[in-house]
Amino acid sequence: MDPLSNVLSLLKPQNYLSAGMEAGGDWAIQFPDQQGGIKCGAIVSGSCWLSVEGVEDAVHLRPGDSFLLPRGRPFRLATDLALEPTPAATIFLGPRKDGIVSLNDGRDFSIVSCRFGLAGSHADILLKMLPPIVLLRDEQSQAALRFAVEQMMQELRAPQPGGFLIVEHLAHMILVQALRLHLADRSNTGVGWLFALADRQMSAAISAIHDSPAERWTLQALAAHAGMSRSTFAQKFRETVGTSPMEYLAQWRMLLAGNRLENSRDPISVIAPSLGYESEAAFSTAFKRIMGCSPRQYVRDRPKMATALS
Repeated sequence: MDPLSNVLSLLKPQNYLSAGMEAGGDWAIQFPDQQGGIKCGAIVSGSCWLSVEGVEDAVHLRPGDSFLLPRGRPFRLATDLALEPTPAATIFLGPRKDGIVSLNDGRDFSIVSCRFGLAGSHADILLKMLPPIVLLRDEQSQAALRFAVEQMMQELRAPQPGGFLIVEHLAHMILVQALRLHLADRSNTGVGWLFALADRQMSAAISAIHDSPAERWTLQALAAHAGMSRSTFAQKFRETVGTSPMEYLAQWRMLLAGNRLENSRDPISVIAPSLGYESEAAFSTAFKRIMGCSPRQYVRDRPKMATALS
Protein backbone atom coordinates (compact mmCIF):
# COMPACT_ATOMS: atom_id res chain seq x y z
CA MET A 1 0.00 0.00 0.00
CA ASP A 2 1.31 3.46 -0.87
CA PRO A 3 1.94 6.07 1.88
CA LEU A 4 -1.13 8.23 1.15
CA SER A 5 -3.36 5.14 1.28
CA ASN A 6 -1.60 4.07 4.48
CA VAL A 7 -2.36 7.34 6.22
CA LEU A 8 -5.94 7.67 4.95
CA SER A 9 -6.69 4.12 6.08
CA LEU A 10 -5.58 5.08 9.61
CA LEU A 11 -7.58 8.29 9.53
CA LYS A 12 -10.69 6.38 8.38
CA PRO A 13 -12.54 8.87 6.16
CA GLN A 14 -16.29 8.66 6.71
CA ASN A 15 -18.72 10.28 4.28
CA TYR A 16 -21.30 12.14 6.35
CA LEU A 17 -23.24 13.67 3.47
CA SER A 18 -23.29 13.73 -0.31
CA ALA A 19 -25.69 16.02 -2.12
CA GLY A 20 -26.43 17.71 -5.40
CA MET A 21 -27.86 21.20 -5.81
CA GLU A 22 -29.30 23.18 -8.69
CA ALA A 23 -30.03 26.91 -8.56
CA GLY A 24 -31.33 29.69 -10.72
CA GLY A 25 -31.12 33.47 -10.67
CA ASP A 26 -29.21 35.23 -7.89
CA TRP A 27 -28.58 33.41 -4.63
CA ALA A 28 -26.24 33.11 -1.65
CA ILE A 29 -25.89 30.23 0.81
CA GLN A 30 -24.00 30.29 4.12
CA PHE A 31 -22.54 26.97 5.31
CA PRO A 32 -21.71 26.59 9.01
CA ASP A 33 -18.57 25.28 10.66
CA GLN A 34 -18.10 21.76 9.32
CA GLN A 35 -17.25 20.45 12.81
CA GLY A 36 -13.88 19.09 11.82
CA GLY A 37 -15.15 17.74 8.52
CA ILE A 38 -13.64 18.16 5.07
CA LYS A 39 -15.89 19.73 2.46
CA CYS A 40 -15.44 18.79 -1.17
CA GLY A 41 -17.37 20.20 -4.13
CA ALA A 42 -17.38 20.02 -7.92
CA ILE A 43 -19.11 22.53 -10.20
CA VAL A 44 -21.15 20.76 -12.88
CA SER A 45 -22.59 23.83 -14.62
CA GLY A 46 -22.80 27.58 -14.10
CA SER A 47 -20.53 29.63 -11.86
CA CYS A 48 -20.44 31.13 -8.37
CA TRP A 49 -18.17 32.69 -5.75
CA LEU A 50 -16.62 30.75 -2.88
CA SER A 51 -15.71 32.71 0.24
CA VAL A 52 -14.10 30.90 3.20
CA GLU A 53 -13.90 32.40 6.68
CA GLY A 54 -10.38 33.62 7.43
CA VAL A 55 -9.36 33.70 3.74
CA GLU A 56 -9.08 37.23 2.39
CA ASP A 57 -9.87 36.65 -1.28
CA ALA A 58 -12.97 34.89 -2.62
CA VAL A 59 -12.57 32.40 -5.47
CA HIS A 60 -14.69 32.44 -8.62
CA LEU A 61 -15.70 28.88 -9.53
CA ARG A 62 -16.47 27.83 -13.11
CA PRO A 63 -17.79 24.59 -14.69
CA GLY A 64 -15.34 21.75 -14.10
CA ASP A 65 -13.70 23.40 -11.08
CA SER A 66 -13.42 21.36 -7.89
CA PHE A 67 -12.52 22.49 -4.40
CA LEU A 68 -11.51 20.95 -1.11
CA LEU A 69 -11.92 22.77 2.22
CA PRO A 70 -9.73 20.74 4.61
CA ARG A 71 -10.05 22.94 7.70
CA GLY A 72 -13.84 22.72 8.09
CA ARG A 73 -14.25 26.51 8.30
CA PRO A 74 -17.61 28.24 7.63
CA PHE A 75 -17.95 29.26 3.98
CA ARG A 76 -20.33 30.89 1.53
CA LEU A 77 -21.33 30.06 -2.04
CA ALA A 78 -23.06 32.85 -3.95
CA THR A 79 -23.64 34.40 -7.34
CA ASP A 80 -23.17 37.74 -5.54
CA LEU A 81 -21.37 37.88 -2.17
CA ALA A 82 -23.20 41.11 -1.32
CA LEU A 83 -26.53 39.23 -1.10
CA GLU A 84 -27.97 38.28 2.29
CA PRO A 85 -27.20 34.54 2.52
CA THR A 86 -29.70 31.78 3.26
CA PRO A 87 -28.55 29.22 5.88
CA ALA A 88 -27.57 25.95 4.20
CA ALA A 89 -29.78 23.90 6.54
CA THR A 90 -32.86 25.72 5.24
CA ILE A 91 -32.09 24.56 1.72
CA PHE A 92 -30.57 21.12 2.15
CA LEU A 93 -33.15 19.93 4.67
CA GLY A 94 -35.96 21.01 2.37
CA PRO A 95 -37.70 19.13 -0.48
CA ARG A 96 -35.69 17.48 -3.24
CA LYS A 97 -36.47 16.92 -6.88
CA ASP A 98 -35.03 13.74 -8.42
CA GLY A 99 -32.68 13.52 -5.44
CA ILE A 100 -31.31 17.02 -6.06
CA VAL A 101 -31.91 20.13 -3.94
CA SER A 102 -33.42 22.93 -6.02
CA LEU A 103 -33.06 26.64 -5.26
CA ASN A 104 -35.12 29.31 -7.06
CA ASP A 105 -36.51 26.59 -9.31
CA GLY A 106 -33.72 27.08 -11.81
CA ARG A 107 -30.95 25.22 -13.57
CA ASP A 108 -28.44 27.98 -14.18
CA PHE A 109 -26.05 26.33 -11.75
CA SER A 110 -25.40 22.81 -10.39
CA ILE A 111 -22.92 21.35 -7.94
CA VAL A 112 -22.13 18.01 -6.34
CA SER A 113 -20.68 18.16 -2.83
CA CYS A 114 -19.60 15.82 -0.05
CA ARG A 115 -18.62 16.23 3.58
CA PHE A 116 -16.15 13.93 5.29
CA GLY A 117 -15.18 13.27 8.83
CA LEU A 118 -11.94 11.58 9.80
CA ALA A 119 -12.64 8.95 12.45
CA GLY A 120 -8.98 8.26 13.23
CA SER A 121 -7.41 9.89 16.26
CA HIS A 122 -4.74 11.75 14.30
CA ALA A 123 -6.56 13.79 11.65
CA ASP A 124 -4.20 16.73 12.17
CA ILE A 125 -1.33 14.89 10.49
CA LEU A 126 -3.19 15.37 7.20
CA LEU A 127 -5.29 18.48 7.68
CA LYS A 128 -2.85 20.93 9.22
CA MET A 129 -0.49 20.80 6.25
CA LEU A 130 -3.18 21.61 3.68
CA PRO A 131 -4.22 25.18 2.87
CA PRO A 132 -7.75 26.40 3.75
CA ILE A 133 -8.78 26.03 0.08
CA VAL A 134 -7.46 23.41 -2.32
CA LEU A 135 -8.61 24.49 -5.80
CA LEU A 136 -8.44 22.12 -8.78
CA ARG A 137 -9.21 23.77 -12.08
CA ASP A 138 -6.76 22.69 -14.78
CA GLU A 139 -7.88 20.37 -17.60
CA GLN A 140 -6.06 17.35 -16.18
CA SER A 141 -7.75 17.77 -12.81
CA GLN A 142 -11.17 18.22 -14.40
CA ALA A 143 -10.78 15.10 -16.54
CA ALA A 144 -9.60 13.01 -13.58
CA LEU A 145 -12.59 13.99 -11.43
CA ARG A 146 -15.25 14.09 -14.15
CA PHE A 147 -16.17 10.39 -13.97
CA ALA A 148 -16.77 10.38 -10.22
CA VAL A 149 -18.71 13.66 -10.33
CA GLU A 150 -20.96 12.57 -13.21
CA GLN A 151 -21.62 9.17 -11.63
CA MET A 152 -22.48 10.77 -8.29
CA MET A 153 -24.90 13.20 -9.96
CA GLN A 154 -26.55 10.27 -11.74
CA GLU A 155 -26.89 8.27 -8.51
CA LEU A 156 -28.38 11.25 -6.70
CA ARG A 157 -30.86 11.94 -9.51
CA ALA A 158 -32.05 8.36 -9.88
CA PRO A 159 -31.47 6.36 -6.68
CA GLN A 160 -31.13 2.62 -7.21
CA PRO A 161 -30.52 -0.35 -4.89
CA GLY A 162 -27.02 -0.04 -3.44
CA GLY A 163 -26.90 3.65 -4.36
CA PHE A 164 -25.88 4.82 -0.89
CA LEU A 165 -22.77 2.65 -0.95
CA ILE A 166 -21.88 3.73 -4.50
CA VAL A 167 -22.21 7.41 -3.57
CA GLU A 168 -20.03 6.87 -0.49
CA HIS A 169 -17.29 5.19 -2.54
CA LEU A 170 -17.49 7.91 -5.19
CA ALA A 171 -17.15 10.55 -2.47
CA HIS A 172 -14.01 8.80 -1.17
CA MET A 173 -12.70 8.66 -4.73
CA ILE A 174 -13.19 12.42 -5.10
CA LEU A 175 -11.36 13.05 -1.82
CA VAL A 176 -8.35 10.90 -2.72
CA GLN A 177 -8.24 12.21 -6.29
CA ALA A 178 -8.30 15.80 -5.04
CA LEU A 179 -5.37 15.11 -2.69
CA ARG A 180 -3.49 13.32 -5.48
CA LEU A 181 -3.97 16.19 -7.91
CA HIS A 182 -2.95 18.71 -5.23
CA LEU A 183 0.30 16.79 -4.79
CA ALA A 184 0.90 16.71 -8.54
CA ASP A 185 0.60 20.49 -8.83
CA ARG A 186 4.21 21.67 -8.94
CA SER A 187 3.22 25.14 -7.80
CA ASN A 188 2.28 23.78 -4.37
CA THR A 189 5.13 23.93 -1.89
CA GLY A 190 5.27 23.07 1.77
CA VAL A 191 7.02 21.00 4.39
CA GLY A 192 5.62 17.67 5.57
CA TRP A 193 5.25 14.03 4.62
CA LEU A 194 2.35 14.84 2.25
CA PHE A 195 4.41 17.24 0.14
CA ALA A 196 7.39 14.88 0.31
CA LEU A 197 5.36 12.25 -1.58
CA ALA A 198 5.62 14.43 -4.68
CA ASP A 199 9.42 13.99 -4.57
CA ARG A 200 10.48 10.69 -6.13
CA GLN A 201 13.46 10.13 -3.82
CA MET A 202 11.66 11.08 -0.60
CA SER A 203 8.61 9.07 -1.62
CA ALA A 204 10.79 5.98 -2.10
CA ALA A 205 12.16 6.28 1.43
CA ILE A 206 8.76 6.97 3.00
CA SER A 207 7.26 4.04 1.10
CA ALA A 208 9.99 1.75 2.43
CA ILE A 209 9.22 2.83 6.00
CA HIS A 210 5.49 2.33 5.52
CA ASP A 211 5.92 -1.04 3.82
CA SER A 212 8.21 -2.47 6.52
CA PRO A 213 7.82 -0.60 9.83
CA ALA A 214 9.39 -3.48 11.78
CA GLU A 215 12.60 -3.36 9.73
CA ARG A 216 15.71 -2.29 11.63
CA TRP A 217 16.15 0.70 9.41
CA THR A 218 19.38 2.66 9.36
CA LEU A 219 20.00 6.02 7.77
CA GLN A 220 22.25 4.30 5.23
CA ALA A 221 19.55 1.77 4.24
CA LEU A 222 16.90 4.46 3.73
CA ALA A 223 19.35 6.60 1.76
CA ALA A 224 19.97 3.60 -0.51
CA HIS A 225 16.22 3.37 -1.22
CA ALA A 226 16.29 7.02 -2.20
CA GLY A 227 19.40 6.54 -4.31
CA MET A 228 21.33 9.19 -2.37
CA SER A 229 24.33 9.49 -0.12
CA ARG A 230 23.57 9.28 3.60
CA SER A 231 24.40 12.92 4.40
CA THR A 232 22.56 14.36 1.38
CA PHE A 233 19.53 12.16 2.10
CA ALA A 234 19.38 13.17 5.78
CA GLN A 235 19.54 16.86 4.91
CA LYS A 236 16.93 16.68 2.13
CA PHE A 237 14.59 14.53 4.23
CA ARG A 238 14.63 17.04 7.08
CA GLU A 239 14.14 19.97 4.70
CA THR A 240 11.26 18.26 2.87
CA VAL A 241 9.49 16.31 5.63
CA GLY A 242 10.35 18.57 8.55
CA THR A 243 11.89 15.90 10.75
CA SER A 244 14.72 13.36 10.61
CA PRO A 245 14.20 9.97 8.91
CA MET A 246 14.60 8.11 12.22
CA GLU A 247 12.10 10.36 13.97
CA TYR A 248 9.63 9.90 11.11
CA LEU A 249 10.07 6.14 11.43
CA ALA A 250 9.36 6.28 15.16
CA GLN A 251 6.30 8.48 14.64
CA TRP A 252 4.87 6.19 11.96
CA ARG A 253 5.38 3.17 14.19
CA MET A 254 3.51 4.89 17.02
CA LEU A 255 0.59 5.80 14.75
CA LEU A 256 0.34 2.13 13.82
CA ALA A 257 0.63 1.17 17.47
CA GLY A 258 -2.14 3.57 18.47
CA ASN A 259 -4.38 2.14 15.78
CA ARG A 260 -3.69 -1.41 16.99
CA LEU A 261 -4.33 -0.45 20.61
CA GLU A 262 -7.64 1.16 19.66
CA ASN A 263 -8.92 -1.45 17.23
CA SER A 264 -7.51 -4.81 18.26
CA ARG A 265 -7.01 -6.87 21.38
CA ASP A 266 -3.33 -7.42 20.67
CA PRO A 267 -1.24 -7.07 23.84
CA ILE A 268 1.85 -4.89 23.96
CA SER A 269 3.96 -8.06 23.94
CA VAL A 270 2.69 -8.71 20.40
CA ILE A 271 2.56 -5.13 19.11
CA ALA A 272 6.09 -4.16 20.21
CA PRO A 273 8.08 -6.75 18.19
CA SER A 274 5.76 -6.35 15.18
CA LEU A 275 6.91 -2.73 14.99
CA GLY A 276 10.61 -3.37 15.45
CA TYR A 277 11.02 -3.04 19.23
CA GLU A 278 12.99 -5.72 21.05
CA SER A 279 11.31 -5.16 24.42
CA GLU A 280 8.05 -3.87 25.84
CA ALA A 281 10.02 -1.34 27.86
CA ALA A 282 11.67 0.17 24.76
CA PHE A 283 8.30 0.29 23.00
CA SER A 284 6.56 1.91 25.96
CA THR A 285 9.30 4.54 26.31
CA ALA A 286 9.04 5.46 22.61
CA PHE A 287 5.23 5.47 22.77
CA LYS A 288 5.14 7.84 25.74
CA ARG A 289 7.70 10.18 24.17
CA ILE A 290 5.75 10.52 20.94
CA MET A 291 2.11 10.07 21.99
CA GLY A 292 2.36 11.85 25.33
CA CYS A 293 1.12 9.01 27.52
CA SER A 294 1.83 5.34 28.21
CA PRO A 295 0.20 2.65 26.02
CA ARG A 296 -2.05 1.61 28.90
CA GLN A 297 -3.20 5.20 29.46
CA TYR A 298 -3.88 5.49 25.75
CA VAL A 299 -6.08 2.41 25.77
CA ARG A 300 -7.92 3.59 28.85
CA ASP A 301 -8.50 7.20 27.86
CA ARG A 302 -8.52 7.03 24.03
CA PRO A 303 -7.05 10.54 23.93
CA LYS A 304 -7.76 12.52 20.78
CA MET A 305 -4.21 13.62 20.18
CA ALA A 306 -2.29 14.48 17.08
CA THR A 307 1.37 13.76 16.58
CA ALA A 308 3.89 15.98 14.88
CA LEU A 309 4.08 13.93 11.69
CA SER A 310 4.28 17.04 9.58
